[in-house]
Amino acid sequence: MNAISAPPSPAETPWRIEPQGDRSLIISFGDQIDAAIGRACLATARMLRDARLPGVTDVVPSFCTVAIHYRPDASADSPSHGALAERIGQLLAGGLPEGELGGREIDIPVCYGGEHGPDLAEVAAAAGLTPDDIIRLHSEPRSMVFMLGFAPGHAYLGVHDERLNIPRRPSPRTAVPIGSVAVANRQTVIYPNRLPGGWNIIGATPLAMFDPAREPAALLQPGDSVRFVPIAEDEFQRLREAGA
Repeated sequence: MNAISAPPSPAETPWRIEPQGDRSLIISFGDQIDAAIGRACLATARMLRDARLPGVTDVVPSFCTVAIHYRPDASADSPSHGALAERIGQLLAGGLPEGELGGREIDIPVCYGGEHGPDLAEVAAAAGLTPDDIIRLHSEPRSMVFMLGFAPGHAYLGVHDERLNIPRRPSPRTAVPIGSVAVANRQTVIYPNRLPGGWNIIGATPLAMFDPAREPAALLQPGDSVRFVPIAEDEFQRLREAGA
């Protein structure tokens, strides 16, 4: 099956549609972690959800792609791969919708280092910086939530400074504590539960990142803008005991 590509244009983000199995299409906007590409993915996802295309069951944005899941069957309303790709291509050719994507500005308190951030010193050494430098680089700029994945409420955020382009640990941990804030490959993740993981843990937040009794259950959503706020151990314990 042939891929459908948009003609390159300096005014638009180039895109490409490809099959992903027999029940999904992938729209690719490149291969870089970039806020503009992330916003293009979010705008595309919103446009496709609003279009309510027949047979489409889910639309899932990520860092630089959007997955469209659909259910092919024998009904007249069910799309074939080619027909769905053509319709999506027509929508994209009309340009992405303008306007706000609805992202919120959220502060996430983080206790860096110590028992909450066992890898902070190693991250600093790998970057040729001090632990205080890493905290400053991580907490001063706002970070965009690009996607949720891996586990319910597990947010993936981009970071701005190339010095935080640290690889994952060579051996993953079998259990990362709930609330851990970790970095790797110019990304930040916040573990919503006790999970396995190979990212470099530099701190932890006392906030509940996922609560099934809350609406929405996930604290962070794609498109949100996050500022990490350094806090001391006593403030961490106070917020955790208060059920923040």
